[in-house]
Amino acid sequence: MAESQAAFDAGEQDFRAGHLGKAREEFDEALDQLLGSGLDLDADSRLNELYKHIVDTVSQDELEAFRDGDGFREQKPTPAAIDEIAEEPIPQPEEFDPNLRGRAEREVGAIGHDLPLTVNDPVLAYLNYFKTPRGSAIVETGLRRAGRYRAMVQRVLQEEGMPQDLMFLAQAESAFQPQAVSKAGARGMWQFMSFAGRKYGLQKNWWLDERQDPEKATHAAARDLRDLYDQFGDWYLAMAAYNSGAGTVQHAVERTGYADFWELYHRNVLPKETQNYVPIILALTLISKDPARYGIEFESEPPLKADSVKPGQAIDLRLVAETIDTDLETLRSLNPELLRLVTPSDPDFVLRIPEGTAERFFAEIADIPPDKWVSWRRHKVEEGETLSAIAKRYHVLPAEVAEANSLAAGATLEQGQKLIIPAAAHTDAGTGKVIRYHVRRTDTAATIADEFDVTTADLRRWNHLKSDHVVRGMSLRIYPGGTAPAPQGKSKEAAPGPVVARRDGPRNVDVVESASSMRTDTGTVVHRVKPGETLWSIARAYRTTVEAIQSGNRYLFSRPLQVGDTLTILAAR
Repeated sequence: MAESQAAFDAGEQDFRAGHLGKAREEFDEALDQLLGSGLDLDADSRLNELYKHIVDTVSQDELEAFRDGDGFREQKPTPAAIDEIAEEPIPQPEEFDPNLRGRAEREVGAIGHDLPLTVNDPVLAYLNYFKTPRGSAIVETGLRRAGRYRAMVQRVLQEEGMPQDLMFLAQAESAFQPQAVSKAGARGMWQFMSFAGRKYGLQKNWWLDERQDPEKATHAAARDLRDLYDQFGDWYLAMAAYNSGAGTVQHAVERTGYADFWELYHRNVLPKETQNYVPIILALTLISKDPARYGIEFESEPPLKADSVKPGQAIDLRLVAETIDTDLETLRSLNPELLRLVTPSDPDFVLRIPEGTAERFFAEIADIPPDKWVSWRRHKVEEGETLSAIAKRYHVLPAEVAEANSLAAGATLEQGQKLIIPAAAHTDAGTGKVIRYHVRRTDTAATIADEFDVTTADLRRWNHLKSDHVVRGMSLRIYPGGTAPAPQGKSKEAAPGPVVARRDGPRNVDVVESASSMRTDTGTVVHRVKPGETLWSIARAYRTTVEAIQSGNRYLFSRPLQVGDTLTILAAR
């Protein structure tokens, strides 16, 4: 209890100080002390109380803060517009603006359209709603954001041979917000469920969700709607089926004998959401084609313009932003399919960056080793900044910053100067690296596996579980995306013994010799890699270089360093 409480108290202190990586390790240690003790926590009220206190205090908000700090936490979604509309009370016919019907009917006769437009009470009800302050705000938001994607959507619909007015489904579904998520779990501008997205080729894994890729999702939506139109031969039924599924609409047609949306509407044989779906789209189409007629004013956002680059491996978006002097939000808006601040390691992944910056990106990123793209950073010097101040901000030593940039220890920095920051990664959650996940009350093995794009069999294997049963507070080892390191042969390790700390080197670094390292008769050190360590930090501790460690452990030329690796550190000469 004392050891667990001490680790927990240290974790709380580091968490409040903003040292998220260290705090996470200490919270893990606190739970591991209890869970790994072999004691029955339920049988001892004191142990059980401490266990519950730790689990409850290390809340999901704090765990999310850990992931946010290292770029591996999933980005927060935006509520879908279609849910927002569905929650609002819709005006009844007696509340309609008396001039609304005539205005809408005149518009239908005056505007061009390539989908049938109907003006009836259900459509008028939503036209009336979209004139209310809340309704008009939804319309204005969608029309403003449509400026980003209108040209792309029109081009894709033309390429797919589909009516241009189908664009307004995206207005209704998401208000053109690629990161919109509905209460049912549908995602993206076109609100695909997972199974439907997969059917039309939209990939989903731990790193990205292509349902949130505006162009790929638009192609998928066009093909889905074409298949539904081929099945029902009617655009209103195709729209209804897009909302509730082809089987639901087909059953309603077979049940009544009517292949007509308005007949099904009045017979009340479709889900309520689907009944309202088609009138919502028709109302939004009428308003969007002539907003001024309905008192809607807005200023369209400019179209997104980008260069496409292939980094070739994982890279932190923050490093990209710092390299080309743009802001993180711009990169997020250009790459909404990315669920995290780190790109996948897929060599074919295409990253979109602001137009005109591709050449600069490749020129400047070449200064940083590719295996550091998920941990190192760039910093533009501001007036009056010093090496010490910058190093402190990134939790590294001034000498490390100086060495990475070939600067003298006391060098004067110029305003606007770009520095490479050899920051240590704050997480083990990289390609082929492990993260620790504490099971929450509502978790199951299946939901955890889905979140990290692995299988339940992976979870059992990595954690030596005999079944898929998991309990709250259990600490699991997880390799996101299933990229676990290749098994290594067992090496002889030093038996656990007293820890001996010695002060060594000009950088005032503590080198610890313990069960994680042993010194041979020749002076060579065998070091076992611990969580949080990097080649850079190990080389610094033993007063050697990264290249020397790689030369003595040649497997490091073909894969990244991994926790548990046994390194041979050659004696310094």
